[in-house]
Amino acid sequence: MPYQTGSALTSAILLLAVLILAGTAGGTDFFNLPAPLPPDQYGNIVINRISTKNGVKPVSFSHRIHRMRYTCRVCHAELEFNMKTNSTEISESSSRSGRFCGACHNGKISFKHNGNCDRCHNGDMEAGGDKFAELEKLPFPRTFYGDGINWVEAVTQGKITPLNHLKVKSTSIPFDKTLLLEAEWSIIPPVIFPHKEHTAWIDCDGCHPDPFNIKRKTTQHFSMSAILRGEFCGECHLNVAFPMNDCKRCHPGMKDDKKMPGL
Repeated sequence: MPYQTGSALTSAILLLAVLILAGTAGGTDFFNLPAPLPPDQYGNIVINRISTKNGVKPVSFSHRIHRMRYTCRVCHAELEFNMKTNSTEISESSSRSGRFCGACHNGKISFKHNGNCDRCHNGDMEAGGDKFAELEKLPFPRTFYGDGINWVEAVTQGKITPLNHLKVKSTSIPFDKTLLLEAEWSIIPPVIFPHKEHTAWIDCDGCHPDPFNIKRKTTQHFSMSAILRGEFCGECHLNVAFPMNDCKRCHPGMKDDKKMPGL
């Protein structure tokens, strides 16, 4: 084998170490990354708690379209949508009474329930693709992952100014402390967690005390494997906020030649 030097040797050693660690308890889960969605579908979900059971097509929902106008807080705190898809008991009657989707889709803020059912009840993950093509033309900060837009920078640079409430203002206190979280594997650089970038989108109670204990280092079972199962950070950073394969966004100390295999 030819003699290897510098970063090539470092990468080879790192790869061997990772493959060994992957065979340890929980290690194989690390590589169970979901298949990446096309950029125009990233952030789209299909809401189908009871639709199919009642002979109605599921609802397609684009986070991207709504994110242009509102922060996550509006839907997930003020309007009481659970983070987990299909766990909120949304119904046609509740929406028509002004709850959930009906808080905006009332004919005043946005289009109302008025016979154009297929606009939402289409069961199509690709719905809104035409609007994505228009979005790509705008001068937004870009990223190689997810839907290709760096939404944090879009707010920071003033490219968008999403509203933070409809009627009920946030009562969370301002908090901008940045945390350094050591990785579970010593060969992986620590996570840098900025509160400020998160509280710009969602209130403190979106993360505390569930899924993260408010006291540092007391959250149990917090691991990359758990995240990839949709727990902790994975509640958002799998199919809505930037995905897990954007390693350096969380682990800024990770060099390009130290990316995990398959990422």
